Amino acid sequence: SQAGKQMQVLSLILSVCVLGLRAETLRYVVIEETGSGSFVANIAKDLGLKAEKLSARQGRLISEGKKQYFQLDRSTGDLLIQEKMDREELCEQIDPCLVPFEILLQNPLQSYRAEVSVYDINDHSPVFLNNEFLLKIPENTMPGHRFLLESAQDLDVGNNSLQNYSIGSNNYFQIYTRDRSDGRKYAELVLEKPLDREEKPEISFILTAVDGGSPPRSGTARVRVLVLENRPEDYLLVSVSATDLDEGINGEISYSIIQSSEENHVQGMDGGGLFAHCKVIVEVLDMNDNAPEVTTTSLTSPIPENSQPGTVVALFHVRDRDSGDNGKVVCSVEDGLPFTIRAVSKHSCSLLTESTLDRERQPEYNITITAHDLGSPSLATAVTITVTISDINDNSPLFNETPYTMYVRENNGPGKKIGKVRAIDSDSAENAKVTYSLLPSEVGDLPALSYISVNSENGNVYALRPMDYEQIRTFQVTVRAADGGTPALSSEVIVRVVIIDANDNAPFILHPLQNSSSSANDLVPRSAEAGYLVTKVVAVDGDSGQNSWLSYRMLKATDPSLFSVGSHNGEIRTTRPLNERDSFKQKLLILVQDNGEPSLSTTATLTLLVVDGFSDTYMQISEVPREEDSTLTLYLIIALAMISLKLSEKCNSACGYFYGDNGFPTTLIDVNGMRTLSQPYQYEVCLTNGSDNREFKFLRPITSSFPTQNSEIDMVRGNDFLNSSHAACQMESVSQERTSACVY
Repeated sequence: SQAGKQMQVLSLILSVCVLGLRAETLRYVVIEETGSGSFVANIAKDLGLKAEKLSARQGRLISEGKKQYFQLDRSTGDLLIQEKMDREELCEQIDPCLVPFEILLQNPLQSYRAEVSVYDINDHSPVFLNNEFLLKIPENTMPGHRFLLESAQDLDVGNNSLQNYSIGSNNYFQIYTRDRSDGRKYAELVLEKPLDREEKPEISFILTAVDGGSPPRSGTARVRVLVLENRPEDYLLVSVSATDLDEGINGEISYSIIQSSEENHVQGMDGGGLFAHCKVIVEVLDMNDNAPEVTTTSLTSPIPENSQPGTVVALFHVRDRDSGDNGKVVCSVEDGLPFTIRAVSKHSCSLLTESTLDRERQPEYNITITAHDLGSPSLATAVTITVTISDINDNSPLFNETPYTMYVRENNGPGKKIGKVRAIDSDSAENAKVTYSLLPSEVGDLPALSYISVNSENGNVYALRPMDYEQIRTFQVTVRAADGGTPALSSEVIVRVVIIDANDNAPFILHPLQNSSSSANDLVPRSAEAGYLVTKVVAVDGDSGQNSWLSYRMLKATDPSLFSVGSHNGEIRTTRPLNERDSFKQKLLILVQDNGEPSLSTTATLTLLVVDGFSDTYMQISEVPREEDSTLTLYLIIALAMISLKLSEKCNSACGYFYGDNGFPTTLIDVNGMRTLSQPYQYEVCLTNGSDNREFKFLRPITSSFPTQNSEIDMVRGNDFLNSSHAACQMESVSQERTSACVY
């Protein structure tokens, strides 16, 4: 309907009006250097929104510059200062100084423009680029002559900027403050009294520039006036000549100078009163008598070592009071530095980085900037500035060793220091502060942290528990060194911990087995000659190195003159032939001792039966006294003999291997002290060469793992048994009726 269309048009107009209102910029005012967190305005109120609505619509600020100077408290709608603002840094001499940003709302998406005007405070004093001005004025300069002085610079604006100049009391000059077309002030020095070089060759006074702040700030510079001597009187500058065609007095010409403010006129007049003029222009030629003046107007130091080439480090104002080539100045910097000079304008230049910087290689530069004019001879002025390079975290800690090897003796006390790791970071301050940590790993079934720890501050490494060489010989962990930079840089190193063996294991007798049930261990034929190998005491030691070097000696024997023991191999041999008077039963007590400090030892008891032959032994075995329970040993010998006889039917002079259900050779005989065959001891039965293959040559273990009283013995190191585990137990030639076995 018509009414409906009118409503749509009206609604459209209202929408346009509302959008127009929202397009207006919100304007606020703050004073520079106002502290962080200070209140500026309530944006929610200015937008006609409740604070909770502003929060629900996720209101946020978007800055147009690199820094975010304001923050929005969504819960209240307050606009707060996030970072102090320096008006001069933001806007330099531009006034007003505006900081724009946008207010963004979601659901629906809307954007509002806002700006904050930063008011100036009088936080800068007027500054002269030079601390001293030198004026050279000829002594014949007329009073009223004006001299333009260099202006002071004031970074503030408005009334806080420079307002006037004044000079100290003197008898020759006055100062006047003048306005430039842009509103800035400059000083004009006016000569009030003629100069006389002979009376006062130099005049000095203080020039002061004052701003309009409350309270006012000021800056000063010294003005030195050197009074120059004039050219000598009657010095001939030029000769003029005029001619007159008249004669007599009418042709006599007299000359005079008519001086105006800018030019000299020479007048020639004859005697009749007629005259003529000519213009005489005297040009004073410049001499290169002023060296360039260089003033540092801005210096940034330190600068980060990751500054890109082309970064401005310093600005310089350059001036030469001469003219022409004598007043043209060129700036340069010494060679070999990562800096260069670039002209900015006729009277200024800048120092820039030319290549990358490395604080660790060169943390500071003393840079000499030389300004020389183009006069002949050239005059030059040099200024030196110091630029320091600040650190960034671009170096990881480096360990002084890789890897580390540390030693700890077994059975050590907990908390013992075993070494130290050290990493050096070539950065500085927090970027070079190194902390140490142990990376997670496992040693056996336990975490490495239960074995050792590292001090996070100094890198000292400590053992946390006693070490057992027989359980673990060596292990390694990883230590990380991280610096305090953001983000932190780190490096890792392997620490290998070696456990040093202590003599904490006594020798263990493998053969003959030492238990209450053992009886006669070996048979000795009565026909044996001196040097006959009867048997061998076999022992192992769970320690390593010299702690496992074993020696053997006889402590006690039924007949000490009949048998001897090898000190290094434990072999029991006859020392003389046996006779009928020698006892049927011989008992030996052998001491087995290691080479540790202090030494540990154990004893082995051997019972030897002197027999005339195997049959006799078999018949007499039942008559052996039972008090030492020799039945088991005898039965074992008989069993081994029977196996030997069985083998002789199947192989000739060879070691037989037969495999059972468990995958092991059935010729592996397991023996322990419980009168049964057991898995831990596995032996290889070999037949002798000759004698109808009915005698044992040797019986030896084929596995490298043996039980000890306390722990598993490593058969790879440290005992004589390993060196002889594959040696034959040699037997002297005996009759076919007897079978002899050696058990290792």
